[in-house]
Amino acid sequence: MTSNKYSKLKEAEGCLNPEDNESESTSEKHKMLKNHAVDKHQNSKICCQALILLLAGVLCILLANILILNTPFSIGQGKGCIFSKLYNYTRHSGLFRPSSKLSPTPEYDQQMYIEVIEIDIVEDVVYQQIPINDNHQKIPQEIPIVHQQTRQEMSINHQQIPQEILIGHPQTPQRPEDFLKVNDDRHCNIMDDGRKFDCHPESSVTQEKCEARGCCYQAGIKGTPLTVPSCFYPLNYPGYIVTRKENKTQGFDVFLSRLTQSYYPDDVMDLKMEVRMEKTSRLHVKILDAMNSRWEVPLGVPVSPSPVEDVGDNLYDITVADVGHPFNFNITRTGTAKKILLQTTGAFIYADQFLQLSYFLSSNYIYGLGEHRDTLLLSVNWSKFTMWNRDQPPEENTNIYGDHPFYMNLENDGNAHGVFLLNSNAKDVILQPAPAITWRAIGGIIDLYMFLGPSPNDVIKQYTEVIGHSFMPPYWGLGFHICRWGDKTVNETMDIVNRVAKYEIPQDSQWHDIDYMYGYKEFFLNVTAFGDLTGMVQDLHDRGMYYVLLVDPAITNSTTPGTYAPLDLGLELGTFIKDYEGKPLAGEMWTGSSYFIDFSHINATKYWTTIAGNFHKIAPFDGIWLDENEVTNFNSGSLNGCPNISLENPPYLPDVVGGSLRYQTLCASAQQYISSYYNAHNLYGYSQTKVNYETMKELRGKRPFVTSGATFAGQGHYGAHCSGDNKANFYDMYKSISEILTMNMYGTSMVGADICGFAENAKEQLCQRWHQLGAFYTFSRNHNAKGNTPQDPASFGPALAASTRKVYLIRYSLLPYLYTLIHKSHMMGDTVLRPLFFEYPHDSITYSNDKQFLWGPALLISPVLEWSFFDVTSLSVYFPADMWYDYYTGELITSEGGGKILETPLDKINLHVRGGYILPWQYPNTTTIQSRKNKFGLLVALNSTSQAEGDLFWDDGDTIDTVDLKMFNMISFGANKNGVYSSPFFIGYKDEPMLLGNVTVFGLQQQPSTVTVNGQPAYFNYKMEYKVLYVTSFSSTLLQPIQILWTF
Repeated sequence: MTSNKYSKLKEAEGCLNPEDNESESTSEKHKMLKNHAVDKHQNSKICCQALILLLAGVLCILLANILILNTPFSIGQGKGCIFSKLYNYTRHSGLFRPSSKLSPTPEYDQQMYIEVIEIDIVEDVVYQQIPINDNHQKIPQEIPIVHQQTRQEMSINHQQIPQEILIGHPQTPQRPEDFLKVNDDRHCNIMDDGRKFDCHPESSVTQEKCEARGCCYQAGIKGTPLTVPSCFYPLNYPGYIVTRKENKTQGFDVFLSRLTQSYYPDDVMDLKMEVRMEKTSRLHVKILDAMNSRWEVPLGVPVSPSPVEDVGDNLYDITVADVGHPFNFNITRTGTAKKILLQTTGAFIYADQFLQLSYFLSSNYIYGLGEHRDTLLLSVNWSKFTMWNRDQPPEENTNIYGDHPFYMNLENDGNAHGVFLLNSNAKDVILQPAPAITWRAIGGIIDLYMFLGPSPNDVIKQYTEVIGHSFMPPYWGLGFHICRWGDKTVNETMDIVNRVAKYEIPQDSQWHDIDYMYGYKEFFLNVTAFGDLTGMVQDLHDRGMYYVLLVDPAITNSTTPGTYAPLDLGLELGTFIKDYEGKPLAGEMWTGSSYFIDFSHINATKYWTTIAGNFHKIAPFDGIWLDENEVTNFNSGSLNGCPNISLENPPYLPDVVGGSLRYQTLCASAQQYISSYYNAHNLYGYSQTKVNYETMKELRGKRPFVTSGATFAGQGHYGAHCSGDNKANFYDMYKSISEILTMNMYGTSMVGADICGFAENAKEQLCQRWHQLGAFYTFSRNHNAKGNTPQDPASFGPALAASTRKVYLIRYSLLPYLYTLIHKSHMMGDTVLRPLFFEYPHDSITYSNDKQFLWGPALLISPVLEWSFFDVTSLSVYFPADMWYDYYTGELITSEGGGKILETPLDKINLHVRGGYILPWQYPNTTTIQSRKNKFGLLVALNSTSQAEGDLFWDDGDTIDTVDLKMFNMISFGANKNGVYSSPFFIGYKDEPMLLGNVTVFGLQQQPSTVTVNGQPAYFNYKMEYKVLYVTSFSSTLLQPIQILWTF
């Protein structure tokens, strides 16, 4: 039997309209076909009914197909005639018009259709009258894939696709305007504006332009901040058809064909969708060009483990449209909380320079899509996020330093999942109120991961399994850092160090901005002003401090050959980015005319280690700061211009600052070792960080400390990040909290903002409050711009110095707890800085809270973020339902989930410890080297059942891979109503005694009569007001078990 076709027969007309221009023989053939069908109906009812029964299954499937698809036009092709869909309508319906080619069957008053099935033998034609009711449901016909253990390979060719799907012959695809001719108002009648998907994202849309794309036009709709699209896709917009499915070891492949052209050039007409169930909590979906290779991000994603044996344990199901149907797919959470997490919608477009994928979200609670300045909880009220790395001070509604195409969606029941689009090309991401998301990228592939959690922290652990866990910094990297752009001499730099030391403010490193360079040339020392840099670095090292310097990615090309090694070696090794013609691309940076290092080049590490190593012999720097690495180019494109090709002028331009991909960066057509700059631009900072990580390992033989301005997914695996050139005001201080929390979601645990602000002059109260907040950034650095008044903590006088000393002594005392959190991030992917909803996902008040945050699960930080005319600020602090102890006094706040006003003087930041946790700490000093020589303490916060737990990771703080080398200690702590217990879990590092000398217990309801430490009487003090026990004046090594017991 040939493919089934359906026809609506007209009385005495066959299937052709009078205006159809067909040959006489063809018309005659159709008349014969119609007459034959009528004769058969009148004379052979029994035979017809028998054949109908035999074909009933086929008819049911095909009828279901027809009811699903909304394609209101008919096509006659080959023998017989075709109509696209069964409709219920009245004689007065708007469908009675020539374009519909539909009319009621004349023999019946009720509306009925005659269905014709063509057989190979022309004479064998049957038809059946099919009553149509009003209950057709538009349910996408999908087949569950995940639980099928014996799936059969299914395939279909273009001739077998139901004709209601065929918009044009696959060899001669139609244009969108052809589709518009047969569209009608029903498919544009979308009442909910939030479900209208933009068909004309470019500016200056008109009705003519819109309808030329086959889309619906409705003028005058406004939204915030974007415009609700006046040009949007009809419900039946044509796209890809599923043509075949094949089983694979860990999933299945789906093959797709597009039978119509989109409105963007160079559609990829044949696609392959690879579905891989990599883990029970991780699903991987790739959509590729079935015929040709395309750019894919070389992130080095780990190969998934052995196939999942029991798919019944998966936290997800995926369903894909059946063969022969328009492509769509859904992902559903399994189990008792079964719900759809991702349901495709809108128009799926896959052209050479335009990829678009839209789908509905599970809830309005979405986080991520960085790097941007925004609220923690993103708005789904028509928000746009553009990703194209740029040296742009943090501002709303603009693309800035990083590209992190990842989001977390908190579901309405408190579960969470995450989605990562591994794509480095320029892109826009749209959120709209449905809620729904649209990804628009101008290259690459669709490479989608979903992480099923179910807790928010689980999602990040699963995400960082793919992009890489955060790097393990040196212990000193957790100390306080100070930098200033504008130091004129070594003496000016050391003046800062000395006045900070005078006030005994903890500090671990001093940094240099670009000032130390001669003519701003990389690794070229200004010997006039910084000639004693070697001595300065030695002085810092003698104090137990460290030195970090800034580098840019540009190498001057204006020197005489043989006089500047970075230029000569780069030309020799070919490590500069090339222009479209293959010559080193010349742009402009601080040095003037410059070439730009290609850190993706196979020789990049050799090149960089050589030139950095030469300078390291002069000034043995301990860390490196990568700046202007988006890349920044003061002369947009190149000094010689950019070619007029599609890479420079893509058919769709994301909403980038400057209105051009090359604005303040390089030509998009420039060539890097791995690909065009068009593809690899967003990877530049990531590639540079990776190379510098390896370089610093080589130069120091210890853990690298690298921080970068520009970032991509996986940045945290190699380095830290600073949020950029912020301003000295309370608003920027407040916005830094969202920044550090979202970067932790992206797997970058070491992150902070420039304390007191980079630009503008900082006022004293702002700087005082910002140092309090900055003391709880994981990466804590004070930095400001050239020409501004000094803002280091010793520059404002005794009051601010004392306040800053107080808060940084708290930070340094809590470094063992922070270091343990960093270790867990490095080994397991846990977040370090957490929004409140991570620990309280069922408390909706926490969902949008971006004024407080947590260190791990246990320490709540509530800073003052506004100017006050008074020395004491009345601060409203939210406490989720739990037991919370004041860090300073042990006072208990038992909350059912609500706010409390806390009086907060200028020298205090509010800190609260969560009941049920034990925080290890250490008596602090002014450097981490000195602090590590002191005794440890335990801060025990009992919960409602008088229990608590915690742990401590410890090593020498600088050796690489101490876990692999088994040169570390892991110690567990527990507490109950009778005492506190320390139990060594693993001991592999014995170079430090690790003496415990203080245990503080919050929430002990009764004063003990005796306290012993390992059976020996111990000195203790009990404060009845807040029910706090202090056990002091003892010394026991944590390398052995310890018991602190009390009796009443």
